[in-house]
Amino acid sequence: MYEVKLEAFTGPLDLLLHLIHRLEIDIYDIPMAELTAQYIDHIHAMKELELNEASEYLVMAATLLAIKSRMLLPIHEGEMEDAEFEVDGPDPREELVTKLIEYKKYKEAAIEFKELEENRAQVFTRPPSDLTGFVPDEQLALFDMNVNVYDMLSAFQKLLRRKQLKKPLSTRVARQEISVRAQMVAVIDSLKLSGGRANFSDLFPYEDKSTIIVTFLSLLELMKRHVVFVEQEHNFEDLTVILQKEDIGDELEQFDEQN
Repeated sequence: MYEVKLEAFTGPLDLLLHLIHRLEIDIYDIPMAELTAQYIDHIHAMKELELNEASEYLVMAATLLAIKSRMLLPIHEGEMEDAEFEVDGPDPREELVTKLIEYKKYKEAAIEFKELEENRAQVFTRPPSDLTGFVPDEQLALFDMNVNVYDMLSAFQKLLRRKQLKKPLSTRVARQEISVRAQMVAVIDSLKLSGGRANFSDLFPYEDKSTIIVTFLSLLELMKRHVVFVEQEHNFEDLTVILQKEDIGDELEQFDEQN
């Protein structure tokens, strides 16, 4: 069984901050219905990939549903007078907003410390040398990624929805065992045929869910090994997969050794 560990999943608060940023939501006035729906979609995507999501993700999903339910509760006539004196009472979202703001502060501080660490690592007892002339531009471009794992999950969730809508009412599919290694080669071949660039959804011409999942995992492996590069020009637009290296013999050997 092929297992994947994604370092980008640092916790439910990290996922919530990503959704708030992507949906351009005011963190002080969160629309709980929309945020809860988007969060649960990501949980379902994790389930489709057969990732063992941590219990804190499910606890946060329950918390969001509880807050959403409290905001939907009507005020009865007998409670109207008391409600008039509780206009300034606690907002059900207040505790969540406080946690998000605190988490955001620590996350930004961690990024600053990471930058300081990286800068300090460049300091030696002799003046640093400029080595940019020895590194190809295309290799440097690999580190200028504007797509993270949450964006990949969103694209994967949209792909599954489109496949579900196009799925016939009744069908019979013969189960085939397809390896991640084989799909890595298939993705590279597809990119070569399309001139080195392809739309994310064009790499999934399959109807079988297991094949779609294995193809998605193979794409993540290729990204991790800097064989392909994924970009998104504007928010909510389709992802574009770009081939960076055609010969992946060494990468396949490393993959075989690690698995």
